[in-house]
Amino acid sequence: MSEKELLQIAEDWFKEQNWKPHNFQKKTWRAFLQGKNGLLNAPTGSGKTYALWFPIVLHILQQNSESTIKKSKGLKAIWITPLRALSKEIKQSAERIIKDLDLQLTVGIRTGDTSTKERAQQRKLMPDLLITTPESLHLLLATKNYTSIFKRCCAIVIDEWHELLGTKRGVQTELALSRLTGISKEIRIWGISATIGNLDQARQVLLGPETKAFQNSILIKAHVEKKISVKSIIPNEMETFPWRGHLGLRLLEEVIPIINNSRTTLLFTNTRSQCEIWFQKILEKHPEFAGEIAMHHGSINKETRAWVEDAIRNESLKAVVCTSSLDLGVDFAPVETVIQIGGPKGVARFLQRAGRSGHQPGKESVIYFLPTHAIELIEASALKHAAKNKSVEDRIPYLNSFDVLVQYLITLAVSDGFMPDEVFSEVSKTFCYQAMTRDQWQWILNFIVLGSQSLQAYDEYKKVEVDENGKFQIFNRGIAMRHRFQIGTIVGDANITVRYQKGGYIGTIEEYFISKLKTGDIFTFAGRNLEFIRIKEMQAHVRNSSKRTSKVPSWMGGRLTFSAQMSQMLRDELYSATDNMANQSEEIKALKPIFLRQAEESIVPKPNEFLIETFETSDGYHHIFYPFEGRFVHEAMGSLLGYRISLLSPVSFSLAFNDYGFELLSDKEINIDEVLDNNLFSTAYLSEDLQKSLNYTEMARRKFRDIAVISGMVFTGYPEKGIKIKHLQSSSQLLFNVFRDYEPENLLFQQAFTETFEHQLEEGRLRIAMERIANQEMVWKKCINPTPFSFPLITDRLRERLSSEKLTDRIQKMIAILNKKK
Repeated sequence: MSEKELLQIAEDWFKEQNWKPHNFQKKTWRAFLQGKNGLLNAPTGSGKTYALWFPIVLHILQQNSESTIKKSKGLKAIWITPLRALSKEIKQSAERIIKDLDLQLTVGIRTGDTSTKERAQQRKLMPDLLITTPESLHLLLATKNYTSIFKRCCAIVIDEWHELLGTKRGVQTELALSRLTGISKEIRIWGISATIGNLDQARQVLLGPETKAFQNSILIKAHVEKKISVKSIIPNEMETFPWRGHLGLRLLEEVIPIINNSRTTLLFTNTRSQCEIWFQKILEKHPEFAGEIAMHHGSINKETRAWVEDAIRNESLKAVVCTSSLDLGVDFAPVETVIQIGGPKGVARFLQRAGRSGHQPGKESVIYFLPTHAIELIEASALKHAAKNKSVEDRIPYLNSFDVLVQYLITLAVSDGFMPDEVFSEVSKTFCYQAMTRDQWQWILNFIVLGSQSLQAYDEYKKVEVDENGKFQIFNRGIAMRHRFQIGTIVGDANITVRYQKGGYIGTIEEYFISKLKTGDIFTFAGRNLEFIRIKEMQAHVRNSSKRTSKVPSWMGGRLTFSAQMSQMLRDELYSATDNMANQSEEIKALKPIFLRQAEESIVPKPNEFLIETFETSDGYHHIFYPFEGRFVHEAMGSLLGYRISLLSPVSFSLAFNDYGFELLSDKEINIDEVLDNNLFSTAYLSEDLQKSLNYTEMARRKFRDIAVISGMVFTGYPEKGIKIKHLQSSSQLLFNVFRDYEPENLLFQQAFTETFEHQLEEGRLRIAMERIANQEMVWKKCINPTPFSFPLITDRLRERLSSEKLTDRIQKMIAILNKKK
């Protein structure tokens, strides 16, 4: 069949659905059928799934007549998705095409949710089209004779590539692609990405910077006008002293009419604990929503999640309170409205969530921004501009992630073994390992065979054997089994399964939360109040309780920070507060009482000004700096400045920081003129001073725990049994100390420090921020009282000492005193 005839089949099918294909879809069909690789940049809800399923099916039809398709069974195409929740939708799209074209093709899903029975059936006969995750794809690479599974594979699609890029799961995907292109020379690689700032680089990372695949590739942009309407929920009364959490639930009644006026509403929270709280509070205040509102986050069991997803599709739910578990491409046509609770900290995340509503071509996406404290309205104003200008962040890819490479090589050794030269030529063509030297490669090989220089006396680290032909293989069944259980790069705190005493499974909670509970304690999880009974074999046994509680599990990693672009936009919006009222957004106008009080006590900084405030309270001397760069940069900058000040005069500080600024609190007053005269914001000796100022080794030690798990040096335990987090910590700390003392050149040990600098401390951003500050006019305000800008920082310190009820009372008293002083 000619290309023209194949394209006509697609056009006719679209006509039967009463649809008209977009230009980007037709362009993608042609490029794929011409043998090209590529990256498709298309917004959520624009029809991007059909842009690639169609040419894949048509290509299979072109290669096999309709009668031979049935006979040539086996895997022909793979669709990788980062989220298991997406797989059902993707499968339905493929099946719709296959059914309507009357083709004898099968579609299967293989993820962590796939049953053992189904996996066994797939091992005997793989489906023609397979939807899977990066982890499950690597598990297939760990099976014996895996090359026979992939040898007829003609296409692989990586969906939501922007979500994988800049993560170790992305590196995992790069490595899998390098192997698949080695097995199947005809394979076509395509990525689908939402808009990010570095699309060209994203294509390079996907295909390898200097590969034939990259040279024969195309970037296709969908110029689909997706209208996004951003509306802010602005409180009727604006407190002059904002604090984290003072709004949020106070605006709950504003949310109810929005829910009532929409077919279905998604309420996005930034953390799972916030999700639990909002779900409970809505039901508490509005019991009429019982049965019509649900909750969805990654720690709830898969049956409940699947039920919620189906209920959204068939319109039996009015609202779902959710986290990033529903961020990505699931097609929920009934969703008309999205509410974002609290600042999302990044433009891409916000636009992604907005796209959950009006998730059909031509439909408007509607998103409401509900601030959890007043200053977040500045964020809302910035996001409005971003949605209008379609400006989003870059995703920075990883380089030289040796822990992922070690895991990958052991995966290959577990299956059929590998020849080092062949795999080096594949791996060195990936973006992540393009700069890897032969010496580093040799070190990695020695590590998996001998267990590194300082561990040679311990047999458990000697995993791989080399046969007489030079092939690297694992023959020990125990090592192979443990490795298969641990394939993956997502490392969190150890999870505890939560079950009813009689056995019903509820979900998983991180161990550190459960470890704080005593028998009889009541906590809220999965929308129910539960009484803790005991822990047995990494399982928490609970029973339902009618008692009320304020205990909600909090999960690690719940703290998001501003992206660089979001920080810049936030500063621009803040500076507009000093402009003519006519140029201001409604959010900035609503904040007028705060800005007026700020101007009375201090100043609202202009674009060329850097604000420093000092005042004294019963807690000590407060020194507050406002870079507006996000919490990670502020943590590093605050530590650095504290260290440099201590070199001038012996003084100790406690550091507090949020997304807007940081505070150095001490029992002595600091002469800020001395700080400015000594140019303490200089970038000279930045790396050296940072290492001395922070508990840098401790940060690297925490990072090393993840590296030790990913590289397989530390085993996380068998399913259902697990290993307690303190055992994991002590094992990885022991290894860290051994390498620090006896083998500092160990690549995995060095990687912990590199990642701490580049990904946690964001040294590059810190340097740029300090260069910007050095060129601004320093404005030091000696204040008598705390200011509206400083109030969120000083009240955050109280959270560590007070319960939520006592905290609210204490803050209200502080506000009353400050308002009297006016």
